[in-house]
Amino acid sequence: MGGRVALKGTDGMVEEAIKRGAKPVAPERAKEFFRYLKKNFEIWTCSPPMGADIANQCNYDVKIVYEANIPTTAQDTIKAAKSMKDCDLLVFVGGDGTAVDILHAIGKKMPVLGVPAGVKMYSAVFAYTPRHAAEIVNEFANGLPLEEREVVDVDERAFREGKLILSIEGYMVVPVHESIQSSKSYSVEDESKKIIAQYIVESMDDETVYIIGSGSTTYEIKKLLGIDGTFLGIDVVKGRKLLFKDATEEEIKKALGNKNKILISPLGGQGFIFGRGNEQISPFILKKVGKENIMIISTPEKLASLPSLKVDTGDATLDKSLHGYMEVITGYKEKKIMRVE
Repeated sequence: MGGRVALKGTDGMVEEAIKRGAKPVAPERAKEFFRYLKKNFEIWTCSPPMGADIANQCNYDVKIVYEANIPTTAQDTIKAAKSMKDCDLLVFVGGDGTAVDILHAIGKKMPVLGVPAGVKMYSAVFAYTPRHAAEIVNEFANGLPLEEREVVDVDERAFREGKLILSIEGYMVVPVHESIQSSKSYSVEDESKKIIAQYIVESMDDETVYIIGSGSTTYEIKKLLGIDGTFLGIDVVKGRKLLFKDATEEEIKKALGNKNKILISPLGGQGFIFGRGNEQISPFILKKVGKENIMIISTPEKLASLPSLKVDTGDATLDKSLHGYMEVITGYKEKKIMRVE
């Protein structure tokens, strides 16, 4: 919910997110999941606003097994999960915080699958997109093997301060499928990042607005520019000057000019370039900037572990337009072509 307003999650920050104009994304992600789900399942869910309303809007008959409080809390998630202990598969919509709540409720007692709808999704229990989640459930009905995968959470307070502190909270049982993301991986390739940063900074002009994404590779660019940028946020630069630090979607919109470029680096171990931790770069902004003005940068070491790049913007039409092949800058005047799916 807090992604587009640069909150990097809403643990303990729901009121602030609403104050900034944030809107829940889970309902639309749930609708997309139902759009691709076959109608040969008995669906157990919760009273509105925790599921039944969305399922009914999508013309699914459901059995309500938990009456949710309004407003809902983490305790509702935990109690709802416990009430579904006799289901064959528990599907939830959310991010790492929701995954941790589900873990606390059921542990490894039943298989689960996450539909991605949060800001932080580092856990290895989420499908790539809501559509992938539906496809996995459809295949699960015919039998899929199961495995234990880690549930990871991020310290959101530290995250908002530009520090990435991860902890493995435990393990849950998940279907084995190629469309379930791995946990985020980390590696140190300092020299490669500096070379890429040097090439990018040399190619920058003073008339273009640069929307610079998060991560260690893009952070080298921010350091070389001499700006007080963020490691885990989106920064907007023009003429080598910082226009907005840790920008929200609305601030990026205000900064857009006649010439705009997005500098982004794929998420290590997963390959996402949009839809994971950079929701501030919204579908509106991506359409305004244009695919031809997206600059993807990555070290060769990171790309070696990625069979493809991925997008999950929440806009299926936009995702499709980004599919295909795109250039990735991997060094000083060095590029590689990667498939985007």
